[in-house]
Amino acid sequence: MTSKGQENKMNFHPPDNWLKIKTIDMHTGGEPLRIIVDGLPKLEGNTLLQKRRFFKDHFDHIRTGIILEPRGHNDMYGAILTEASSLEADFGVFFIHNQGYSSMCGHAIIALTKFVIEMGLIPTPGQNPELRIETPAGIVIAKPHGDIGKIKKSSFLNVPSFLYLKERQIHVGGIGDVNFDIAFGGAFYTICNGNSMGLKLLPSEYHKLVEYGMAIKHAVSDNFQIEHPVEKELGFLYGTIFTGKPENQANHSRNVCIFADGEIDRSATGTGVSARAALHYAKSEMNINESYTIESISGTTMDVKIIEETRFGNYDAIIPEVSGSAFYTGENVFYFDPDDPLIKGFNLR
Repeated sequence: MTSKGQENKMNFHPPDNWLKIKTIDMHTGGEPLRIIVDGLPKLEGNTLLQKRRFFKDHFDHIRTGIILEPRGHNDMYGAILTEASSLEADFGVFFIHNQGYSSMCGHAIIALTKFVIEMGLIPTPGQNPELRIETPAGIVIAKPHGDIGKIKKSSFLNVPSFLYLKERQIHVGGIGDVNFDIAFGGAFYTICNGNSMGLKLLPSEYHKLVEYGMAIKHAVSDNFQIEHPVEKELGFLYGTIFTGKPENQANHSRNVCIFADGEIDRSATGTGVSARAALHYAKSEMNINESYTIESISGTTMDVKIIEETRFGNYDAIIPEVSGSAFYTGENVFYFDPDDPLIKGFNLR
């Protein structure tokens, strides 16, 4: 118990010159999402990529400050909401992680759909509302499922997804010859069969999965050129996906994604399952209107369904629909003391 005087002392008010960032925290399939809801300085730019570039050039310390220690951790993930630069979109968003910025994020879209609808941030008339969300990779169309006040599940039509490189092989030091494909589902991924490499796609193999995933990512990046058909800034290899047999035989397979600077996705990875759907379709292993349920390393699932064929640049592509569930985990007000030598955050791993 505390006395009234002690309670007053606990009512802390930081000085006016301290930066204060408020966030709402969520997770989709176990993968965290930290959404900045207040305190962000104005972002300049006419397009979403220009705003992201402005944030990177002027406020990257906010990214590192809320993602890395001591306020976050190596595997934290975040979203920055902005006004849409396209008249076709309801709002814009770009994504942050331990290494920098990503082009699209499915688990974030699933969580943001719940957040935006339940908080009433966007007018959503009608019985079947849709959100048009502008991302660096393009506009995605998201749908909430459930009551407006309690969204149980979210789905979204992703950007065109396609097979980029088929059935290649590379020698990776410490691992050996690795067979892989590269596919795009909002980001580029190297996709390998983890079971055939002797990997168990389980939490007990966490460190080995990160070690193998990063070694393969660096080897492929160093030896294969990655070019996005439309936007030069999106032409980079984002991560490695290991596929394998599911633990629950009712599911199609297991998916473990290692991305950015050694982050391991706790969810099945929305852009990753989109890339996999494009890969399976190109190899005649999946059909239009067919749906797969894919597990994550934590045992949670996402559903991916191929909606239609399309073309994207010079590539045959598909439009995948990804579904999953998100949950709130808390809210924070983070302080940035200008005298703190670790104000920008740090990463020991």
